[in-house]
Amino acid sequence: MDNTPSASLPGGTWALGDLTVTRVGYGAMQLAGPGVMGPPADRDGALAVLREAVALGITHIDTAGAYGPRVTNRLIRAALHPYPASLHIVTKVGAVRDPEGGWIPARRPEDLRRAVQENLDDLGLDSLDVVNLRLGDAQGFQSGSLAEPFEALAELRRQGLVRHLGVSNATPEQVAEAQTIAPVVCVQNMYNLAHRQDDELIDDLAAEGIAYVPFFPLGGFTPLQSTALSAVAARLDATPMSVALAWLLRRSPNILLIPGTSSAAHLRENVAGAGLALSDEDLAELDKIGR
Repeated sequence: MDNTPSASLPGGTWALGDLTVTRVGYGAMQLAGPGVMGPPADRDGALAVLREAVALGITHIDTAGAYGPRVTNRLIRAALHPYPASLHIVTKVGAVRDPEGGWIPARRPEDLRRAVQENLDDLGLDSLDVVNLRLGDAQGFQSGSLAEPFEALAELRRQGLVRHLGVSNATPEQVAEAQTIAPVVCVQNMYNLAHRQDDELIDDLAAEGIAYVPFFPLGGFTPLQSTALSAVAARLDATPMSVALAWLLRRSPNILLIPGTSSAAHLRENVAGAGLALSDEDLAELDKIGR
């Protein structure tokens, strides 16, 4: 199988287990309707964004059955199936949606088996490349053991329904516990210039060859922090998002980007922005934002 992705994207590549992916990926969450519920207003536009991602050389698409629910996975299949050999789809299980759009934990073994099967069905796959166990809740981390749900996913991995495992919204202690149960290829948590709580975890994972995938690259900034970021962006004649993405790529070689958008033009802007050249002076100024 040819797993050689495009070398033209900023940041190069990283290995998720035995899978090579571009460090600049694409997050499909925004392809669903408002509040990540229901279908997109422009289905053809959503399909076009997915096809543009692949055309740009992106080989890492992040999704979840809870997006829609079951909307983005079906869009991915409609746009891209049969998938290029180099494309790898990472999905999440561990939460379902209520009628109001809330995110309800669903981490019993039977919940996870059902979720994996729905992902397989909706994506048109026999085996999922990477499945992340979503922990915590909509407010963030929750401490506690992940043994029961992660052991259930490890069993699905042994059965061949899942190739690799990761965790999302996880504390360092939960990451360590997961590693005692099965290999972990990625950790997906909220992290950006303003929220640096995982600095030590990122460095530890890099030393172990494990990917760190930050979500909300512009989430949770205070007005003062946003002003500081905008000032750097203006000086560089760039957007704040471009600066934030470029900083993440520079922060550590194991960081993978999954910025989301429902616009092909915005997707191209994000990819180009991730390649923004930041000087040591720029990095020092940006580093003050999260301190």
